[in-house]
Amino acid sequence: MKYSIKHRTWYAYAESAPVCHNMLHLAPRNTPYQTCSDYRLRIVPEPALITRRADWFGNFIDYFSIEGAHNGLEITSQSVVNVTRPPKINPSESPKWETVAQLSTAGTTSASLEVYQLTLRSSRVRPSQQLRQYAFPSFPAGRSIVEGIVDLTARIHRDFEFDPKATTVHTPLEELLRIRRGVCQDFAHLAIGCMRSLGLPARYVSGYLRTVPPPGKPRLVGADASHAWASVHCGPLGWVDFDPTNNTLIGESHITIGWGRDYGDVCPIQGVFVGGGEHSMGVSVDVLPAEEKAA
Repeated sequence: MKYSIKHRTWYAYAESAPVCHNMLHLAPRNTPYQTCSDYRLRIVPEPALITRRADWFGNFIDYFSIEGAHNGLEITSQSVVNVTRPPKINPSESPKWETVAQLSTAGTTSASLEVYQLTLRSSRVRPSQQLRQYAFPSFPAGRSIVEGIVDLTARIHRDFEFDPKATTVHTPLEELLRIRRGVCQDFAHLAIGCMRSLGLPARYVSGYLRTVPPPGKPRLVGADASHAWASVHCGPLGWVDFDPTNNTLIGESHITIGWGRDYGDVCPIQGVFVGGGEHSMGVSVDVLPAEEKAA
């Protein structure tokens, strides 16, 4: 499936701001099942400096600085991405989860150490006994790792209610377990925390999800949004991505921007500005199949 993606973010300041510095994770990365053929970035006002590099995880980062008085900021990224469905996995034929946990700490190559680092705590995901207790019903002794992932994904989807007002980016997982409400970012962090608490390597994935309007209803421009899900390293199967918000393994409707230890590594837009007084922010995301875009 080929997609045309437009992600627009704008800020309005009550007072003039003389300078701002920003870091963007908006460029879709290439993966075994995804190719980004075009990426364009438009920033208003025009930056004095803009550079791009790859981070530790291979994600693209754009840096820019505006060094002049401005009363607002608009950032628009446009991408063309082709996504293919990952091969279907037979959950019962995947290795036992205990075997994967043991393998994740056994290697000494650079590739194995990259996997091992994702078993450790990060700023927003800290393994704990409480998370292990929540995860363990999905991972009894001897169960295959993909069967455990599928069961945990379904349980999070069933036990937690989507509520964009219930949490912030700073809500700890222990609080999430108590209130049982949150957003895709929270559910991805919860799944990752459960996996790491069992000694399994898991990473946070940032991207987009194509949404389809109800039958007979028009698609609303700008109604799509940034999305997040989790990925677990399953030994010889490699990384398997799953979406607890929607109770599914990922397919052609998921478009990957990047991945890291948690949200902090792949926040779409982060930065600082001087002055400006009170400010407001808005976000609009469009994910369209290329044939619809052409029409």
